[in-house]
Amino acid sequence: MTSSVSTARVRVERLAKSFSGIKVLDDVSFKAYGGRVLGVVGENGSGKSTTMNLLTGVLPRDGGTIFLDGQPFNPSSRRDSDAAGVAFIQQELNVFPNLSVAENLFLLHPPRRFKGLPIVSRRQMTARARELLKRVDLDVSPNALASTLSAGERQLLEIARALSSEARVFIFDEPTSSLTTRESARLFDLIRRFRQDGAAVLYISHNLEEVLELADDVMVMRDGRVTLHTESSGLSVGDLVLAMVGRPIEALFAERQQISAADRTPVLDVTDLGAPGVLRNISLRVGRGEIVGIAGLMGSGRSELARALFGLDRHQAGAVRVNGQVMPAGDVKARLSAGVAFLTEDRRHEGLMMNASVADNLALAALPMFSSSAGLRVDDRKLFEAVRELATRVNLKSGDMRTAPVRSLSGGNQQKVVLGRWLLRGPSLLILDEPTRGVDVGAKQEIYRLLTQLADSGMAILVISSELEELIGLCDRIHVMRRGELTAEFPRGRFDREALLRAAFGQAYAA
Repeated sequence: MTSSVSTARVRVERLAKSFSGIKVLDDVSFKAYGGRVLGVVGENGSGKSTTMNLLTGVLPRDGGTIFLDGQPFNPSSRRDSDAAGVAFIQQELNVFPNLSVAENLFLLHPPRRFKGLPIVSRRQMTARARELLKRVDLDVSPNALASTLSAGERQLLEIARALSSEARVFIFDEPTSSLTTRESARLFDLIRRFRQDGAAVLYISHNLEEVLELADDVMVMRDGRVTLHTESSGLSVGDLVLAMVGRPIEALFAERQQISAADRTPVLDVTDLGAPGVLRNISLRVGRGEIVGIAGLMGSGRSELARALFGLDRHQAGAVRVNGQVMPAGDVKARLSAGVAFLTEDRRHEGLMMNASVADNLALAALPMFSSSAGLRVDDRKLFEAVRELATRVNLKSGDMRTAPVRSLSGGNQQKVVLGRWLLRGPSLLILDEPTRGVDVGAKQEIYRLLTQLADSGMAILVISSELEELIGLCDRIHVMRRGELTAEFPRGRFDREALLRAAFGQAYAA
């Protein structure tokens, strides 16, 4: 790989690691330069996280060498790597909710009132906390409890903690998987600022479009090896997929059965839907056996539309009909009774009970179907049989579903749990908001094939996604949303990435 920077801030040579005699990293070598972002991609199990755990001292390495600014770097713990200026912002944030923002920032090295004495200076802590919070544009009080912060704010808090130790290398592991689009944009601005300041940034993500937008260089891993390491300019999502899984992106999507327009009886029929300041004059249909996509930029109103359709938010104008039945505004129960299912974009906080078992999460939406008429007793045996059959159907990879917490699953398997939960109810309409966010390519393919099978069996599916390739590969029609309105519609025969983007930006397109 070529670079305008002659000396790598991080240089890794022939890194190796085995677990129980099984080699998980084999001859991994790469460089990360100051003032550049290195995107790191690969399927779950490709070796990304193991590599970063070796780089930061979380795990001991079996072989290989690591250099930091040209000097040998041999951390034996996270404390060592933090002290050396290598910050690791993991997907599971290390924030203590019962402590204040300032206490989280200076947990390991609180400022002392008197040198050599274990007396913390609260005044110094608060003053230094304000400085750090300002550097990451986090407008909260240093005395506020961390439990009051959103997911994005907690992430900024952890970044501010890294700045307190003058970090020169930042490693982000799936940083946007639980963030809103607005929080993600804020994070990207901060990463670009780190790059301008000369830091090396390693950015791990399953969102390939996001990686290509943000990264200067890209490293692809597969089966514990580096299969691609080059500058990102000129690369496409298809190039990354091919390096990740050894097959082109088109192979991710299954062939669809062709259903005539006459056979596509409307399941969802929306007319002139409106909510002040959010949605305006939304009209769309999704027919039986049809997959319809919603594309649009951040803040276009896509998620707000999904919430209104499912009744989580109220609409003030227009009508939502499901199988010909008018749905009352803000009535989720009516939608459930009508056969509507909704996958939220934030599965970790809104879609799953992270500490509950896989089986309990799968069964949650279908409990009334397996209970007595009085609703006092659930038939556990029949329910678990249904859960087990469903797990096989969605190809769920898990330990003992009765005991394994859902937080122990990969992102792709967590998403299968959320999807499978609704399938137990046998819905006629499935609304999906960012269905493959934080999911690796292999799991994406399985989810795409399952959605195709559901549509071929007659289910109506509405998909909201930030990934245009996903919409183009899955959908029969794509609507483009802008500023709370549906401004363009494309049938499958006219799918074109450039035209979709033009419509999203409000530019004219050929109908």
